[in-house]
Amino acid sequence: MFRKLIIITLLVLLGTLGALVYQFDHSLKAPLAIEQDSLLTIKPGSSISSFAKELEQMQWIPMRFWLRNYGRIFPNKANIKAGTYLIAKDSTLAQLLAQLVEGKEHQFSVTFIEGTRFKDALTILAAHPHIKHSIQGVEISKVATTLGIEAKNPEGWLFPDTYAFTADTQDITLLKRAYSNMQAQLDKQWQNRADNLPYRTPYEALIMASIIEKETSYVAEQPLISSVFVNRLRKRMRLQTDPTIIYGLGDRYKGDITYAHKREKTAYNTYRINGLPPTPIAMAGLSALKATLHPAESDYFYFVSGGNGKHVFSRTLAEHNAAVRSYLKIQKQKQK
Repeated sequence: MFRKLIIITLLVLLGTLGALVYQFDHSLKAPLAIEQDSLLTIKPGSSISSFAKELEQMQWIPMRFWLRNYGRIFPNKANIKAGTYLIAKDSTLAQLLAQLVEGKEHQFSVTFIEGTRFKDALTILAAHPHIKHSIQGVEISKVATTLGIEAKNPEGWLFPDTYAFTADTQDITLLKRAYSNMQAQLDKQWQNRADNLPYRTPYEALIMASIIEKETSYVAEQPLISSVFVNRLRKRMRLQTDPTIIYGLGDRYKGDITYAHKREKTAYNTYRINGLPPTPIAMAGLSALKATLHPAESDYFYFVSGGNGKHVFSRTLAEHNAAVRSYLKIQKQKQK
């Protein structure tokens, strides 16, 4: 009789254990109650118990009992890590738990675009909700100092690219990455530059690359644009490039360059100054850096828009003036 009772008790215990194992397995394999991909932030110091309670409160799981006790039974499988995670809508609780234990945080990103300015990068960073802001309201010259840039104006020193990061990364950290990237890219191109270029330093090349970046969005044309500026510099001709005027005008630029603007002597007006402006005027991409340090061979000294996204290149002023008249004629026809 006693032996029979022991057997029955063992069978009950085994049955109960089997039911528990099944319920654990069923709970972990059940899909989360979310209708779309969702971000989930785990705070530092969170335990599996507090995490289970949070999921229950968010109604991602029907009850916390199974997850909480799973963590107690298998602590090594429930060592969740702090961070912000992107949870797919079809994820199971087991997949969610594995993601958090592995620490696979979501990678956010920001993109700095070729031809934009340093202040535009600051605006992008300030608008991102998952970046920790430490330089909002700080003068650009002080930001430059923090980055280790000697010049008060850090224009041009950020490499335009997409930068991935995890939540709460500091804005200055991303700027340092972009600055370091530009230093590396510029140094590489400078070391492999063509011979007999009119640039004494990598920084002068960076200034020119920024001008080329602003002059054309047609990458295949950049080496030819570069050749025009090289030819003009060699002949001690002024660059006479409109993007430098626009940069020098700052907020005063309203969409049109006037005769008065061309006559105004600012540090960036290449119609009035000799050689290069004092700093870059925008972020130069890799193609502009390459074009600057590997210009095409040409005898062109002028170029003007062709009205089709490309430019018309000329050897003489007479040819250039004819190309300008042709461009103005096209523009008038478009306005009819």
